[in-house]
Amino acid sequence: MIKMFHLKKTTIFLIPDGKNRVKKIRFSNFLLNSMAFIFIASIPCLIWFIYDYTSMRGQRPHITLLESENNQQKQQIKHFAQRITRISKTIKDLQEFDRKLKIMVNLEDAGEDTGYQGMGGSSPNLLDPKLNLKKQVRLMHNALDSIENDIALEEHDKLELLKFFGNQKNLLAATPSIWPVKGWLSSRFGNRISPFTGKKEFHKGIDIATRMGTPIIAPADGIISYIGWDHGYGRMMTIKHGYGLVSRYAHIKKTLIKKGQYVKRGETIALVGNSGRSTGPHLHYEVHLNKVALNPLHYILD
Repeated sequence: MIKMFHLKKTTIFLIPDGKNRVKKIRFSNFLLNSMAFIFIASIPCLIWFIYDYTSMRGQRPHITLLESENNQQKQQIKHFAQRITRISKTIKDLQEFDRKLKIMVNLEDAGEDTGYQGMGGSSPNLLDPKLNLKKQVRLMHNALDSIENDIALEEHDKLELLKFFGNQKNLLAATPSIWPVKGWLSSRFGNRISPFTGKKEFHKGIDIATRMGTPIIAPADGIISYIGWDHGYGRMMTIKHGYGLVSRYAHIKKTLIKKGQYVKRGETIALVGNSGRSTGPHLHYEVHLNKVALNPLHYILD
């Protein structure tokens, strides 16, 4: 190839092998200079493109890892959303159970609005596939705040129920619900004919006939409030059970405890006797509520 340079144009000769004719191509110097300038100017762009391409290929494994982690995070968030939804439903069920329990024990009216609203609209929204990740996370935070508030309310309600049932347990322990002595019923509560005068009288308790010295047991928890002698009742004692309940025992042979002593249901407190005005060994047993004599048989469960 032979180049011949002229003032304004450049001619390029193409000499092929063999007998083919020589080809001649002319270019203006301006065009060649422009092409040379464009080529030189494009070199930095080409270098930047090669660098950027190489850099992108180098980051490809990292981008793939980030995509994998992002997918894992989406699955974890979906899992947490499902758990929050289940917890929300469980709390709502517990609140409804508590409401029914309160109605059963007369702590709440059946028509009363307790304000139990559960989690509101969080459950369906959390699992909405149309939500973007940012909004879903924000809804999850809101749902967790609601769960914390519901748990606080549940703790308060549980303490209230625990207090109520604790009081009921104490009330049951203080209720004279068992026979104070083994024997047979010889005289009932209410109007009767007096065995001494033959006249009609009101009998404030029941008489349980049994052998002399038979153990008398406390029919409920309480404190011995009185031990003494009465002309009609003979040797007698009184137990204060609380809640306005008092039990009285008369015609005793011997007391086995002291005044002010705390006794438990089933504990032996005295022995059956025949003291005072009595026709034979028996226990006269009374139950009073707020200083009013009631039929002891209404309290005995067996």
